[in-house]
Amino acid sequence: MNSEKLFGLNHGVIPACDVNELFEFENIIKYTHSVEGIVGFKIGFSLALKYGLNQLSNIAKQYTDLPIIYDHQKAGTDIPQMGEQFAHVCKEGKIKGVIIFPQAGPVTEREFIKALKKNDLVPIVGGEMTHQGYLQGEGGFIRNNAPKEMYKIGAEEGAEYFVVPGNKTEKIKMYRKMLSNIIDCPKFCFPGIGRQGGDIKIAFEATGDYPAYAIIGSGIYKQSNIEEAARNYCKEALMLE
Repeated sequence: MNSEKLFGLNHGVIPACDVNELFEFENIIKYTHSVEGIVGFKIGFSLALKYGLNQLSNIAKQYTDLPIIYDHQKAGTDIPQMGEQFAHVCKEGKIKGVIIFPQAGPVTEREFIKALKKNDLVPIVGGEMTHQGYLQGEGGFIRNNAPKEMYKIGAEEGAEYFVVPGNKTEKIKMYRKMLSNIIDCPKFCFPGIGRQGGDIKIAFEATGDYPAYAIIGSGIYKQSNIEEAARNYCKEALMLE
């Protein structure tokens, strides 16, 4: 299996650009791309639907060659045949990595991962989310063991990057142990830091010696000095380099 290298560091920070306006997106890129420890940028549906992936990628390219990650919120929830079309659109939009949360089942998950890899995109597989009321045991719709199955199938299909909840330390440890028994070097991306209760240092510690990346949204883009905010988060990540 060829190891996927999406980021230039083994530990770092990914600003989540969950903003609504183009100037806000550009400001995040402009003021954080050169901060040591920033490894890429995540865009979601609010920007993508309004402006399109190509326009967003072109703006980012004016400042940096760092990879753009697309989080469709939530991709991988359609019929299996839509995987190829989805992957093609992401490739045309100059995206490097794509987050999927394959809640539509194992057949869809496998086909979406295959389609992403076929189009030279890096699949980033999610399973458990950060909020309460997601899993059945918390009153949610998703079976308690379903995230384990999503991660396991992802690893079996060659995915190496996984989204885990940064505010659920024991769950990070559990998924780390499980995935490290399937593939040599699982890599973790975790949201849920700050406003959702997660502590960046504790979350990094929970990922052990494996590559890990904090996905930080409002903790960066809602601050009066986003460069300083990004730098403070990156210090925690760079301590592990």
